[in-house]
Amino acid sequence: MEAAIDRIMQTYDLLLNCSAAASDEARAKVTAYLTTLVEAGENDPHRLTVCGLTYLRQLDGSNDPVKAGYTGL
Repeated sequence: MEAAIDRIMQTYDLLLNCSAAASDEARAKVTAYLTTLVEAGENDPHRLTVCGLTYLRQLDGSNDPVKAGYTGL
């Protein structure tokens, strides 16, 4: 799980240029989320990485098309 968390944070830090405090907060949130997934039986590190990145992007609003500027026109 630690390898997946490290990969998630490396990728997330490349996507968003955030402060160390924000990065630490994101690490804590994604660690809690991945712990839940692992306890539920998920153990594929690649899938954990994708799920973790998706989770962080949903938290910061990156996956929201309206916040990204898409108007549908």
